[in-house]
Amino acid sequence: MYQRIVVKLGTSVLTGGTPQLDHPHMVELVRQCAALYRQGKDIIICTSGAIAVGRHRLGFPDLPNTVTTKQMFAAVGQSRLMQMWERYFEIYGIHVGQMLLTRADVNNRKRYLNARDTLQTLLENRIVPVINENDAVATEEIKVGDNDNLSALVSTLSEADLLLLLTDQPGLFTADPRTNPDAQLIPEVNKIDETVKALAGGSVSGLGVGGMATKLQAADVARRAGADVVIAAGRAPNVIERIVAGESVGTRFPALENPLENRKRWIFAGRKARGCVVIDAGAARALFENGRSLLPAGITAVTGTFERGDTICIEGANGQELARGISRYTSSDLQKIIGLRSDQIEERLGYGYGTVVVHRNDLILL
Repeated sequence: MYQRIVVKLGTSVLTGGTPQLDHPHMVELVRQCAALYRQGKDIIICTSGAIAVGRHRLGFPDLPNTVTTKQMFAAVGQSRLMQMWERYFEIYGIHVGQMLLTRADVNNRKRYLNARDTLQTLLENRIVPVINENDAVATEEIKVGDNDNLSALVSTLSEADLLLLLTDQPGLFTADPRTNPDAQLIPEVNKIDETVKALAGGSVSGLGVGGMATKLQAADVARRAGADVVIAAGRAPNVIERIVAGESVGTRFPALENPLENRKRWIFAGRKARGCVVIDAGAARALFENGRSLLPAGITAVTGTFERGDTICIEGANGQELARGISRYTSSDLQKIIGLRSDQIEERLGYGYGTVVVHRNDLILL
């Protein structure tokens, strides 16, 4: 059913909620991956845990909870974590290759393509990529921030058809199962809207940085890029093999029917939106019903500060994000040409970069 599978393993799954790695369970997860590998499937591991491993390795020192302290723990823990994955996959005669990524690796189109090519080459040579965020050097400006969203970027880079978000919860519930005994597991979600987002809670283990909200963000990115997404308990028996076999486990988010083409995958999964423009109803109809580009005439407001070539979000009058795309004009330029016809741009600015603000080829409808 599935050929290329990204398995995201949260810190709570790898540690069992304890302060250190649960090595027997890591071996069990590798066993399941190895069974699928022997069937000819491509396996990609997106691992958390470097900071937890580093903290344990150093004897849990009482240090300030600062960015640099976490980066130190990550620097110590990442090599140890990688050694564990290498050792356990070696039991089954499988080679692994480490990739450390930050958002800067996908913000830039050239670096995005380089990362994609490296990932594809590893898979073509039957090497299992083991991917983590480069926490030891990542700053706030270039961090993905959590490995849920990192795994969605990896799914986009690798053109995977399944993303498994394995966590300490069995899936998405109608209410918080920790406090509401009537909460029911939702087996499938076809649309991630505000109602679904309202069901997401926070992280409870204290060991990781992701919660259900970040998993929904990741699911939305990955399914738009053509991957089915399943959120499931990482300690359920044979959870990886059962999901890949098509069994109903956890909460499934089916891929959209028309996955984004490669350039639009980069726009959506790459750099964060630097600002927003608000458009009127006529412009929204032109985008959605007529397949048009965004013109300045339909813009009613500009927020944020951005440059030419930055990704921006396009909102309706009610504040809902309708689309995302690459702006051909700076925010200061757009402030001057709001509502103008395209043939008035050069007259107002004294120069022009074309008749459209966001070209259709650089635009993703949400």
